Amino acid sequence: MSRLRSRRRLALAVPVVLSLTASLGFLPAAASAAPYAEPTAQAADSPTLSYVVNTKVDRRTIESVKKAVIAKGGTVVITYDKIGVIVVHSANPDFGAQIRAVRGVQSAGATRTSPLAPASTTDEGAAQFLTKAQAEKIESASAAEPGSEPLEADQWDLRAIGADKAAQINPGSKKVTVAVIDTGVDDTHPDIAPNFSASQSANCDGGVPNTTEGAWRPYTADDYHGTHVAGEIAAARNGIGVAGVAPGVKVSAINVTDPSNGLFYPESVVCAFVFAADHGVEITNNSYYVDPWLYNCLDDPDQRAIVDAVNRASKYAQKKGTLNLASAGNSNDDLDSDALVDDSSPDDSTPVPRTIDPHECFDVPTQLPGVVTVSATGVNNLKSYYSSYGYGVVDIAAPGGDRLYQIPDTPSKNGRILSTMPNNAYGFLQGTSMASPHAAGVAALLKSTHPKASPAQLQWLLKAQADNPGCPASYDQDGDGTQDATCVGGKKYNGFYGYGIVNALRAVK
Repeated sequence: MSRLRSRRRLALAVPVVLSLTASLGFLPAAASAAPYAEPTAQAADSPTLSYVVNTKVDRRTIESVKKAVIAKGGTVVITYDKIGVIVVHSANPDFGAQIRAVRGVQSAGATRTSPLAPASTTDEGAAQFLTKAQAEKIESASAAEPGSEPLEADQWDLRAIGADKAAQINPGSKKVTVAVIDTGVDDTHPDIAPNFSASQSANCDGGVPNTTEGAWRPYTADDYHGTHVAGEIAAARNGIGVAGVAPGVKVSAINVTDPSNGLFYPESVVCAFVFAADHGVEITNNSYYVDPWLYNCLDDPDQRAIVDAVNRASKYAQKKGTLNLASAGNSNDDLDSDALVDDSSPDDSTPVPRTIDPHECFDVPTQLPGVVTVSATGVNNLKSYYSSYGYGVVDIAAPGGDRLYQIPDTPSKNGRILSTMPNNAYGFLQGTSMASPHAAGVAALLKSTHPKASPAQLQWLLKAQADNPGCPASYDQDGDGTQDATCVGGKKYNGFYGYGIVNALRAVK
């Protein structure tokens, strides 16, 4: 199963952020061991793993630790000096423990549980593609509405947040770019090409940015997720196909997936946040969780290092003026509960079921400080049946689709989200993966309207302008007499919608 938010799990907020900030603020420095020595011998059959080594941010310490990496049997892949993160490959089975004992190392750990593998392609699952007959029916209905895109009659999601009306006032500024950190984007799609920014795009697989022409594209047509997300944000109003929430802004692609298995490894995400920040990206969308752990627990040295490394990169982006948004997850989990069962981690080898406390074990990047967590809604402005939630966790909500209980009165009667797919196609997907880009599009409209707004100010505006339906009187979606989820809070803030459902029309007014 994919790690993408259209198919899986989890979410941010005040108590969690405070806990995480406090925990990371006291990451212990390693013991005062010698900085380096003779290279460590390695077993001939030991697998090569990837690591993140997090150090103090000063040149002397970083250079000393890099020498220690080599001495302990590691190879430096790339060093992010500004945040003190070194990506390393090593076949030394004791590398993690040995490097953590080096002076200046604040945390270090493996970013995967299986060996580095050669590239190959995998099938991430089928989407519901739009057929010619369906398209003709939608186009006929769209033609009755002057100014509509050919497939817009099926885009109930745009109307739900006023994005259709907002486009008539301000479609967004070309000076604002939203980076889609995902499976890559097909920038040749006619609905994406007019707004695509190649100069702010890259492939970050392995932790090193590759800006070669087209490197940011999906590996195969099955890696459609990022292209769908990009269309939701910024598909152009050009008389072709669909429209995005912010059809006038730029969109870029940072492909962070491993071509051998489609996983989103920490070093790739670190690369993406830093690349986006250094290339002037105003907003990033993150519809995934960092593999191989659904939850990263701070009492595990490897998982602790993952949280530390990605948090450093996310904070770096925020300081450079980038607002990061992420999806809440698709397990209908209460992220403010005392315990959750994680039976999918690690997902790059053999999962071992475990019970975790979501206040102590974090979904990355969505639970990191400053990241906006987005839950999903359907056409009736009700939490989608799959969307995770939680008081003090979810920040805002946005349309993500609901194929079971919230069916729109559109030509296709499809409760999912219609958007762009690779090879000039269109298709339906649902998930918090689809909710986050709707919120990112609204954030882009806010940035267009308030160009000097900081990430913190944009986040405040998103919340202040949102529409909060309040907790429903009942959430018995399947009608079996049992509540399928419990909403805590009131009209101002609650666990289902955070501060409310985003509003594109208010963003441009």
